[in-house]
Amino acid sequence: CILYIDSPGGSPYTATALTSLILLRGLRATGIVAGECSSAALWPLAACRRRLVTPFSVLLFHPMKWQSEENVGLGEAADWARHFGQLEASMDLLLARLLGVSIDRIDAWVKAGRYVTGAELAEGGLAELVELKALDFLRRK
Repeated sequence: CILYIDSPGGSPYTATALTSLILLRGLRATGIVAGECSSAALWPLAACRRRLVTPFSVLLFHPMKWQSEENVGLGEAADWARHFGQLEASMDLLLARLLGVSIDRIDAWVKAGRYVTGAELAEGGLAELVELKALDFLRRK
């Protein structure tokens, strides 16, 4: 399985669902960050056994954000906020475990809202850096 990723993220539930599928099915997935891999897109990438990035790849680590356009009562909103806090903490632990780094490293990136480049990720041993080379037909012109 090869996942080509260029995503600003999305739903944390979708991220956990895709991550769960990769892990539960025992897929030997390769994740290739073709552009951006931010927010919720980080978890499926982390679940991949092999991760490829380019010097132009960028990954945004940030705290989860919740918004709702629905009319929600105070009690439900308070319970949702509690749940969301627990979800964020457990997902950050999962991300650290899948990437093979300390939770302190993930926390530092998340709290800073840190953009990590493909080169930085590769330097940290979390991915393989793939250099982009000009195609042969471009050199012939």
